[in-house]
Amino acid sequence: MAKLPVDYEAQLDAISAQFQMVQILDEDGNVVNPDIMPDLSDEELVELMKRLVFSRTLHERSMALAKQGRLGFYAPTLGQEASQMASSYAFTKDDWLFPGYRDIPQLIAHGLKISQAFLWSRGHVEGNNYPADLNALPPQIIIGAQFIQAMGSARAQKLNGDKAVTFTYTGDGGSSQGDVYEGMNYASRYKAPVVFFIQNNGFAISTPRHKQTAAETLAQKAVSVGIPGIQVDGNDALAVYAVSKQAREWALAGNGPVLIETVTNRLGAHSTSGDDPKIYRTQEDIDSWTKREPLIRMRAFLEGKGLWSEEIENDYVEQVREEIKEAAKEADMAPKQTVTQFLENMFEVPGQNIQEQIEAYSAKEAK
Repeated sequence: MAKLPVDYEAQLDAISAQFQMVQILDEDGNVVNPDIMPDLSDEELVELMKRLVFSRTLHERSMALAKQGRLGFYAPTLGQEASQMASSYAFTKDDWLFPGYRDIPQLIAHGLKISQAFLWSRGHVEGNNYPADLNALPPQIIIGAQFIQAMGSARAQKLNGDKAVTFTYTGDGGSSQGDVYEGMNYASRYKAPVVFFIQNNGFAISTPRHKQTAAETLAQKAVSVGIPGIQVDGNDALAVYAVSKQAREWALAGNGPVLIETVTNRLGAHSTSGDDPKIYRTQEDIDSWTKREPLIRMRAFLEGKGLWSEEIENDYVEQVREEIKEAAKEADMAPKQTVTQFLENMFEVPGQNIQEQIEAYSAKEAK
């Protein structure tokens, strides 16, 4: 049999070489790649920092509310602030957002009321009742399914001639789901204007990223569907913003989708559903990532420019805490749901047995 002219190792090396991590700020907040510095004014840089601080404060207060029994399911975002908030900062309110269940901060930045986010966590129907001018869907619980939905949204945008794009998020675990490939593949075929984010936070619940795939990067999954793929330091807010903005411009120009892998780390548990990261992680690993977390870098960068200080941050944290406090009170005031409402919301046309249950519960609830 003739020997095929294929050097498999060289082919793998060539693929991996395409996906070098983009970085602007190092771990100490120093600019290491000024040539790709995004064109942001001082005011915009401060706004970006505020979004990071907002997300951190929201996380801290959400964890406290969960311990008090005032939230239901909550997926911590500690350590992923740049990956989430700097990326979403590159998009506009005209763009459509399809989040996963860890992407509450982006939803709020896009226009969702904090109180509604809390109601969604509690399983209240009003947590999904979005105003007409909010271009977003509620967080997707099915892992990776949002990529299919985002593809459909972007395809519709293209058919309608909209001057907007769709953006969506999943995690490294989600990237192993078939829906993620299918969504990217179809979007690629029709050059749909969508930016796909894979937030590589190190773990799919307790499964480390290296046990999920042999691929050296998750960005290279773009190769299989013929779209650009970018790997970025997900703890570097400036780099995340820069690649996100470029990807949006590419998609908006009619060139099709982009896949962005943000390399970050989930510093806490997977969720409040009993996960304990110390069972499957070492403290040394957590400490090493904590030193690289995004607020440290951005804080140092802005302080060096005279745009940020401890006093400014403390004042803003207090402001956000007050907003969250009021939002929690507002959520507490939402009418309690009834069994009848659950049944009526589940079925547009209830069958006979469901209708009988609705009538029976309605009678009980009327007493």
